[in-house]
Amino acid sequence: MMVKIVRNDADLPEFPQNLATMLEENAENYSTHPVYQEIINGEYEPLAWSQFIQDISSIQFYLFSIGFKEGDHLAILSVNRKEMLELELAVMSMGGRVVPIFPGYKAEKVDKLVNFCDADYIAVADDIQYCKISEPDKFKKIIHFDNITYQGDNLIQFNNIVSNCSDQRLKGAHIDKKTVCLMMYTSGTMGTPKLVQLTHENILSQQAAMKVLWNLKSTDRFLSYLPWHHSFGGIYEKYSAICNGAVFSLDNSYGKDINQLISNWRKVKPTVFFSVPRIYQALATLMRQSVEMEKLIFHDELRFIFTAAAPLPKHISDIFASKNVPVYEGWGLTETSPCCTVTNPDLFRSPGVVGKPIPGVSLKLSEEDEIFVKGLNVMSGYYHNMEATEKVLLKDGWFCTGDVGEINETGLKLISRIDRIFKLTNAEKVIPTEIENILYRDCAYMSHVYVAGSGKDYPVVLVFPNKAMFKETPDPSQLMEGCKCPNNLDEYFSCLKNCLVNWNGSIDAKYSRLKKARILDYELSIENEELTPSMKLAPNVVGRVFESEIESLYQSEDDQPKQVYIINIE
Repeated sequence: MMVKIVRNDADLPEFPQNLATMLEENAENYSTHPVYQEIINGEYEPLAWSQFIQDISSIQFYLFSIGFKEGDHLAILSVNRKEMLELELAVMSMGGRVVPIFPGYKAEKVDKLVNFCDADYIAVADDIQYCKISEPDKFKKIIHFDNITYQGDNLIQFNNIVSNCSDQRLKGAHIDKKTVCLMMYTSGTMGTPKLVQLTHENILSQQAAMKVLWNLKSTDRFLSYLPWHHSFGGIYEKYSAICNGAVFSLDNSYGKDINQLISNWRKVKPTVFFSVPRIYQALATLMRQSVEMEKLIFHDELRFIFTAAAPLPKHISDIFASKNVPVYEGWGLTETSPCCTVTNPDLFRSPGVVGKPIPGVSLKLSEEDEIFVKGLNVMSGYYHNMEATEKVLLKDGWFCTGDVGEINETGLKLISRIDRIFKLTNAEKVIPTEIENILYRDCAYMSHVYVAGSGKDYPVVLVFPNKAMFKETPDPSQLMEGCKCPNNLDEYFSCLKNCLVNWNGSIDAKYSRLKKARILDYELSIENEELTPSMKLAPNVVGRVFESEIESLYQSEDDQPKQVYIINIE
C-alpha cells in the first residue's frame, strides 16, 4: 500500500548554528532595541538587546568560574520572569541543558521531576520554591532570584551574578547544532510525563520555518502569559519573538486574571498574540460588553492571532475574521519543538482541521491513521527512557505522534489520541474527543467535559461547568437556540438536558451517543494535575480521580443522593 507523504513546498531557509550565534547576530542588529519587558512599579520597563547580552555573558562567566561544563543540567523552578529567561539562554547557549519545571506543582512532584532530570544545578524563584527541594545540599549551586531566608554555601543570589559585569564575549559559537540544550517534560495528558530532549537545531529550524510563513519583524510586539515550562509558550511563542528581534512583553497572570491581561494589552498593544481558546472566549465576552473594549483589542496594528491546544470555536474565530485579523491555528507536540502544522486563514476549514505542514516538516498516516512526523524539528529522544524512544522514533526518522487524524485538501484534521479511543461491551469503538468537541463547540457554560465508557454498555459524560458564565449575559451568537442562560447550577441542570438531546442527534453512530451526564461542582486545576500546563484536561488523571462519579452513572437512580446533578439523556 502506497503511503501519501504531505509536505510544504517552500524551502527551509538557512538558520544560525546555535542559540549563541542567534543571540550575537540579533545583539548586533538590534543593539538599542528592546528585547524584553515586564511590569516594574506599574509600568513596563524595557530591556535593550545590549544589556540583555551583557547579562547573559555575565551569567556564563560566573557559571564557568564555578565549574559548569557543557552538558551539565540546570533545573529552573520559577514563574515567568526576566531572570529565568536570561539564565535559560545563558545555559543553553554555552552548551548546557535547561529543565524548566512548573512552579505550581506540589513538593513531592517537584522532587520527583528534579531528581529524574539529574540536575547538577538548580534555580528557584523564592522561599516557596526553595522549600520544595528535599535535598538542597546535593546541588553544586542553587541560584535564587528573590532574597530567601535560608543560608548555605551553595546559595547565590541572581543579582550578585549579573552585577559583576563581564566584558567577555558571549560563549558558545562552537556548539554543534545537534547538541541538546532544552529538556522539557511533556504535559502528561495521558499519564506520566516524559522528558523530551531538544537540540539547538530543533528550536532554530522551527523558527526558520515560521519566518517563511509569517514574516515576523523587530517592530512586532508580543504579549505573553503562556507558561515557559510548556512548549507552546516556552519554545514556540518565546523564540518566535526573540529570534526575530520582536519585543517580548510579559503578562505574569498565566491567563488567570483577564483584567490584568487587558490592562497589559492596553500598555503593549500587541501586534501578534498567542493563546488558547479559553482566553479568546474571555476576550470575546469583554468585547461584547463594551465598544471601547472591542476598539482596544482590535487596534490598528494587530496583525494576527495564533491559537492551539484545543479547537477554537468557530464563532470566536469569526469575530476576529470579521475585523480582518487573520486567525492561525496550529498543531504539534513537545517532541516536535512543538509546531508541525499551521492553518491558512484564507482557506475554509471544517472543525478539527489544524492546517498543512510548515516548511521542513513532512506528515504521513499509518495504516491505523496515526500521524507520523519527520523533520529537523523532531526531538533527539526521551531522557533516560530508551524503550519509549524506540517506540516512537523509527529508524527511518519518522516520529509516531500517538494522534489519529485524516488529511484532506485544507490540511490535517485531528480526530483523537490513540489511547483515548475505547470499546464498549458490543466491541464498537468510541472516539470520546469527537463527542467532547461537539459539546465544547456549542455550550459556553462548559469549562471541561470528559467522556468515558470503556468496557461499558454506553458512553457517559462528566461536565465541569464554567461558573464564571453564570454572572454574564452571553452573546446570543455563542449559545444554542433556546438556551435559557442559567444563573446557577440548578438552572444549568434544568436546561442542559435539552441541549444534550440535541447534541446526541448530531452523533451519527447510535452506539456513541451519550446516555447519561453528571454535572460536577468542581474546578479542575494544573496544581492537582487534572489539567495540563496548556489547560487541557488530563484524561488519565480525571478518569482516576472521578472514577466513583463515572461509576455512579451506571447505577440505579434509586442509589443516587438527591443533591447529585445526574441527567438521563435517553
